Amino acid sequence: MTRVLAGPYCTRLLCDLGARVIKVERPGGGDEMRHNYLQLEDGRGDQSTYFTRVNAGKESVGVDMSRPDGQAVIHDLAKVSDVIVENFLPGVIARLHCDYETLRAVKPDIIYCSISGFGQTGPWRSRPAFAHIINAASGLMHLEQGDEPAPRVSNLQAADVLAATHAATAILSALIRRGRTGKGAHLDVSMLEALIAADSVTYAAVLNGGEEYGNPRPGMIVAPVGDRFLAMQFTGSPELWPRLLSLMGPELASDPRFDAGEKRRANWRELRPIVESWLGRFRTIEDAVKTLSEARIPCAPVLRPVEVIAESHLAARRFFPAVPHPARGAVRVTASPYHLDGAPLGPRGPAAYRVGEHTRAVLSDLLAYPPERITGLLQAGVIAAP
Repeated sequence: MTRVLAGPYCTRLLCDLGARVIKVERPGGGDEMRHNYLQLEDGRGDQSTYFTRVNAGKESVGVDMSRPDGQAVIHDLAKVSDVIVENFLPGVIARLHCDYETLRAVKPDIIYCSISGFGQTGPWRSRPAFAHIINAASGLMHLEQGDEPAPRVSNLQAADVLAATHAATAILSALIRRGRTGKGAHLDVSMLEALIAADSVTYAAVLNGGEEYGNPRPGMIVAPVGDRFLAMQFTGSPELWPRLLSLMGPELASDPRFDAGEKRRANWRELRPIVESWLGRFRTIEDAVKTLSEARIPCAPVLRPVEVIAESHLAARRFFPAVPHPARGAVRVTASPYHLDGAPLGPRGPAAYRVGEHTRAVLSDLLAYPPERITGLLQAGVIAAP
């Protein structure tokens, strides 16, 4: 019972791992992300690449959850399910009579995962949330601001994806616990807490009397080289600074402003232009990457998405597989970001072309509804099936 990104990405990961995932969609429009960018088919507004990517491999069942007969369908699905995932605003799912307590009554060992912006408890629980809002509330938007005059929007949907991966991990752990004890679980996953946990230095420091550690991050550089940009880093390991000194020359090693890690952090605004000026001596980005890589200093050119897709490394990893699509023939998506026994995990099938594409099959085969009941629910508008 998920929509947009956090819930659908969680269940896409589980689907790639082998779970049978039944996606409940609202009759009519379905998941809002069906109507997002980029549409795959002329004349249709429900075939976005966004929806296809995060819902590949799932079965779509169209159910009007606002109606008692629709809620009864959800209860019947719960009886034959191992896991339920929902990412409604806290409180909404209880009004729909499909909350944990209600469904635990029909399936005592159900594993029920609730993903929300701020969690199921606390003063902020009822606030609507997207990744942009969580980025602001987490403190990370402030940390990213650095020397810029104002905070800015991030393109990274980290709050959703991190909450999704944490949820998938918690679900798998709950399945193991149920296998040992027979006990179900109610899992409460917060996008806000997932994003705060992604910070590397600041929260650990500030919680214990230290200072914020935001941009500009000492030891991390993005500098122009030729007509492109290079990212490089010489913090994170004590061996990186000596390796950089071996390339730049011994005079920097004797500079009292930079002869200790704490001094390099404190004097980062003076050190950064020195390193950037040295990088600017390289004729091309390829020359810089070759030299730095041979010295085992982490670096990479700043790539555009079209360049990333074209990289032979990701082709070798088979990270951009294709799934079938009725109008396009094939649509490329991302795989799950891990391999199992030496092979990548990609989608096991396409995303549902239509809202409720699998309603009849699921209700008939999985729930053993007789044809006349399915017909009656369709005629009443409780379920959707093309």
